[in-house]
Amino acid sequence: MEDGGQASDENSQLRAEDVVLIEQALIAIRRDHARQHLQHRAEWAAQHGDDGAPGAWPGAGPWPTNGQWPGGGPWPIVHYGGGPRGPGSRFGGPAHEHRGRHDRSLGRAARFRMLDALEAAERDGRSLTISMIGEAIGVDQPRASRLVQEASDAGLVRRTADPADARRSIIELTAAGKAQIVEVRSARRSAVEDALAGFTAEELHTFAQLFVKFVGAWPRE
Repeated sequence: MEDGGQASDENSQLRAEDVVLIEQALIAIRRDHARQHLQHRAEWAAQHGDDGAPGAWPGAGPWPTNGQWPGGGPWPIVHYGGGPRGPGSRFGGPAHEHRGRHDRSLGRAARFRMLDALEAAERDGRSLTISMIGEAIGVDQPRASRLVQEASDAGLVRRTADPADARRSIIELTAAGKAQIVEVRSARRSAVEDALAGFTAEELHTFAQLFVKFVGAWPRE
């Protein structure tokens, strides 16, 4: 019985290790996706101004005014921020709806990467400024500054004076910020485990090795 119990514990440990490998690979994909999105948004802003002029969307010029949209047919009735929007609104149309949801999702991901970076720095006995946060998570300084402000408003981080330079602020996690890290990681791990529940131990191990290899070989440019 002891041998059977030990084998079961070893299998559980190996399975947990494979789940972690898959989870980390998924995180790497999300980070690459976020960086590419930010790069594309910066390129768009450089060509057309900050996020484009009202009533315009990337690649298509101004919103059509004939009641049609580029995919054909009438403008779909969609809801954004609690009310219906149409082509007469700055936020009307499917492109903005999709971009709005996409940006919010990426915003949440960037905020978590920031919290994660702050936790890692704290664990290593380091302090991070806004510019250092930007470098750590792959965003420019204005974006990093907005992320810090949003997190500060939500009570997830606090600013303290940098003892080495009073003109700068050190960004630190609050108890609420640390709690959110635990919550997000737990939810993410549960989602990964649920998706892999139907895999045998052998299938899971094979998939983990191949998936990590695939993600590592994926072109970053």
